[in-house]
Amino acid sequence: MNEYRTHKCNELGLDNIDNSVKLSGWVHRKRDHGGLLFIDLRDNFGLTQLVFDPDSESFNDAEKIRNESVIMVEGKVIRRTEDAINKNLPTGEVEVYVKKLEILSEAEDLPIPVFGEPDYPEDLRLKYRFLDLRRETLHNNIILRSEVINFIREVMKENDFLEFQTPILTASSPEGARDFLIPSRIHKGKFYALPQAPQQFKQ
Repeated sequence: MNEYRTHKCNELGLDNIDNSVKLSGWVHRKRDHGGLLFIDLRDNFGLTQLVFDPDSESFNDAEKIRNESVIMVEGKVIRRTEDAINKNLPTGEVEVYVKKLEILSEAEDLPIPVFGEPDYPEDLRLKYRFLDLRRETLHNNIILRSEVINFIREVMKENDFLEFQTPILTASSPEGARDFLIPSRIHKGKFYALPQAPQQFKQ
């Protein structure tokens, strides 16, 4: 697919057993089960479970990495044991036995977790919005919003509508950039300004 992956994290299944694969994504969650280390790897599309054996060269690095670090792994797809199958995941019948691990970006300790749906105060969530938006509920909302907008756009296009953007006139802004001024025909000596940035209307 590209230099970082051969598959997305929602694609692997029983048809891929014994295949060598390369995956990239965020460390979503880590679990240590009596020597074996399990990592749920997350990308924009889903989750895949990774397995690290203590004899693996990558085991020590895998033990140290924190949640939300970005990694790339290479390994072999194997079948999960019957008691480990997760029917709630598209990839829940398989896991990847990791042979090689590369840390692309190491995360620091997180002020708020991404895994799960913790009920944190709104001011804390807004302060760390870049982490809050990674949580499953909000991430799914972003995807749904994109799909709805794309559906509306496609329907309008099929019905011969045109999409275009017109200039917006607004009051002058106290921000640092220079305004592009438009003189008012009704109010002599007064000016409108083209908006400098869209966030002005969200503040």
